[in-house]
Amino acid sequence: MKRISLLFLIVICGVAFYACENTEVQQLNIVPRPVEVQVTKGHFLLTPQTVIQVEKGEENIVPACRFFADYVGRSFGSPLKIEEGGRARNAIHVAIDTTLGQEAYQLTVNKKKIDILAGSGVAVFYAFQTLRQMTPVAMEKGEKMTVAEIQNAVIKDEPRFAYRGAMLDVGRHLFTVKDIKTFIDMLALHKLNRFHWHLTDDQGWRIEIKKYPELTKVGSMRKETVIGRNSGKYDGQPYGGYYSQEEVKEIVKYAADRYITVIPEIELPGHAGAALASYPWLGCTGGPYEVVKEWGVFEDVYCAGSEKTFQFFEDVFDEVISLFPSEFIHVGGDECPKEAWKKCPKCQRRIKKENLKNEYELQSYFVHRMEKYLNSKGRKIIGWDEILEGGISKTATIMSWRGTRGGIEAAKQGNQVIMAPNTYVYLDYYQALDREKEPFAIGGYLPIEKVYSLEPTLGLNPEESKMVIGVQANTWTEYIKDFKHVQYMVLPRLAALSEVAWTPASEKDYASFINRIVALSGRYDALGYNYAKHILSVIGTTKLNREKKELELTLAPTGGKYEIHYTLDGNKPTLESPLYKDKLKIRENCSVKALLFREGEPLGKEYQKHFTFSKSAFKKVTLSSQLALTYSAQGGMSLTDGVRGSEDFQDGNWLGTSIDDIVLVIDMEQPTTYTKVSVSCLNRPSDRICLPESIKVYQSNGDQYYFKVAELKNIDSLKDMQTKGIKKLDIEVEKGEGRFIKVVVERKKRLPEGHPASGAAPYLFVDEVEVN
Repeated sequence: MKRISLLFLIVICGVAFYACENTEVQQLNIVPRPVEVQVTKGHFLLTPQTVIQVEKGEENIVPACRFFADYVGRSFGSPLKIEEGGRARNAIHVAIDTTLGQEAYQLTVNKKKIDILAGSGVAVFYAFQTLRQMTPVAMEKGEKMTVAEIQNAVIKDEPRFAYRGAMLDVGRHLFTVKDIKTFIDMLALHKLNRFHWHLTDDQGWRIEIKKYPELTKVGSMRKETVIGRNSGKYDGQPYGGYYSQEEVKEIVKYAADRYITVIPEIELPGHAGAALASYPWLGCTGGPYEVVKEWGVFEDVYCAGSEKTFQFFEDVFDEVISLFPSEFIHVGGDECPKEAWKKCPKCQRRIKKENLKNEYELQSYFVHRMEKYLNSKGRKIIGWDEILEGGISKTATIMSWRGTRGGIEAAKQGNQVIMAPNTYVYLDYYQALDREKEPFAIGGYLPIEKVYSLEPTLGLNPEESKMVIGVQANTWTEYIKDFKHVQYMVLPRLAALSEVAWTPASEKDYASFINRIVALSGRYDALGYNYAKHILSVIGTTKLNREKKELELTLAPTGGKYEIHYTLDGNKPTLESPLYKDKLKIRENCSVKALLFREGEPLGKEYQKHFTFSKSAFKKVTLSSQLALTYSAQGGMSLTDGVRGSEDFQDGNWLGTSIDDIVLVIDMEQPTTYTKVSVSCLNRPSDRICLPESIKVYQSNGDQYYFKVAELKNIDSLKDMQTKGIKKLDIEVEKGEGRFIKVVVERKKRLPEGHPASGAAPYLFVDEVEVN
């Protein structure tokens, strides 16, 4: 991309950005980034008199043109005129070139006219989406104007992947038809072309099936919903609803008008609770069942031994097929426990009759059978990567959600793959480390830069990579009750996903993306989207220098060039606070806060970090514990580096385990007197993270013999299951003197009665250990 000087004003949260009037050339902030852009001097002046001229014989592309005509018309007072043929000035000329790819287009803007050359109608639509992002943000708002400047440029563009999707779960929480249309509009803005609609689950059946009315009469309503993360407490409020077939048709057409295909998901053979409550004969035991009111995975699944189950699905799919013209039908296939099948005589007879080895092959039989039926109706299936476990047909497409391993395996077998790894594209995960300031979420940590970093074909050779047909972001809604919350979780991370899906890997540039997404946020504001404003923030990285006994703290913006002002006393930074110029040397207790500033105004999210130093600071630590790989931080050095962990156990500062005590030895380098040892532990019982059972302190002067000098017992973290936070546990020592100090942090062995996961092993998380 040609680099050109830039002069524009960016303001977050509701204010548009504009090029200054005397600027000849303006950078194009288009998301997703086009394959090739050349910007030239000058502008095309878009006015109410501008016409859209469609090449003769190409009337089928008029709907794609009408979108832009109507969009501009909101500001000009009436839509742009669309006419057939002609080469007038002050016009947008649209023509089809079949030598281009179906979704490829070329957009040329000069001072006289705009030319669009496209491979098909959908490519015309994408060209106009690009042109849309070249218009002033005021036009996005529908503000009245008589002229709009469009920067002169030549753009050649086409997507990297054919499948560019986003999933919304309506089984857990329902959203209105208007909400769903807005979600589709969000996809269109980002040039995504598949809307995966998760319509059935344990907690609700959301689509009308006329042959089985109880699915919506009973299955769409749960009597109440669990509060929080399976706390055992409920809200006492009935919850439910569904989409009529007429509403489904309306949504499918709305999406098609924006060149988006709606792919329905009807879960099988697990996540069946709502259907079983409606028709108990679908289950192995015959019930009674109820629509599930908690979140998780449940043993009650569809009976694979009953012919009535398969007849039910054939009937359901007949109606679904009549509503959705999509090539694919998603059949789920994930998280299907096998316990009910093991106990079910019908299922065991099925295993013997079909010469199946086990219940995993029974699941494969179930999926295969429904796939054959759908194939006979001219449709193909998508399934979550669990359907690999009992073997799959060559025509099944795998949606890889448990990382990318399942997708890699499927691609190597010759199956089509859609990469949707939870660690990269599950948009219901937290997007900031400071969870206390975020809406309650299912867990995880997925910042926008992690979404952007996904490489869908990693681990595959060029031939195998061809089997990866696309990528998808998923939004599960256990803890997302309203659509404003959906938008907050999805945007702007959906923009990062769109660039993964569209832009060639060689053209991706995160710094450029951040600048462009800041500009795009002006359009989010204009459209009233409730997006997360973590786009701009200060990133802090620390480096331990043991020799100098100090930490080096480096501060940097997530993107762009901004001033950083900071404080060391925990106060909010202002313009009068010190300006960050170079690494900060941290040698004593302090609380650092830092904030971005542009043209005197604060921007983005504040950085905050606490540093604590004691006699054990920077001392060598030897660990003899089996830690969880995900929670091993920097090993023993994480315990004496002075960097305090946050309440997010995934922030990279915590040591965690659910199978071992944490045992450590600190080498104080010489005999040292001390009166207290402090251990910082995390307490989040609702996440199965508990304070330790006890802490023991031993000391030695190097003769291999340690004797106990103190112990802290009866540490209770389970009185209130909702209690959470960091607790600094102090162990007083009467006669503390030694070079080697051994600390044994004993974990609780199991969660007690009353906890939703009673009997399971809790996690123990430890961070800073201080000797004073």
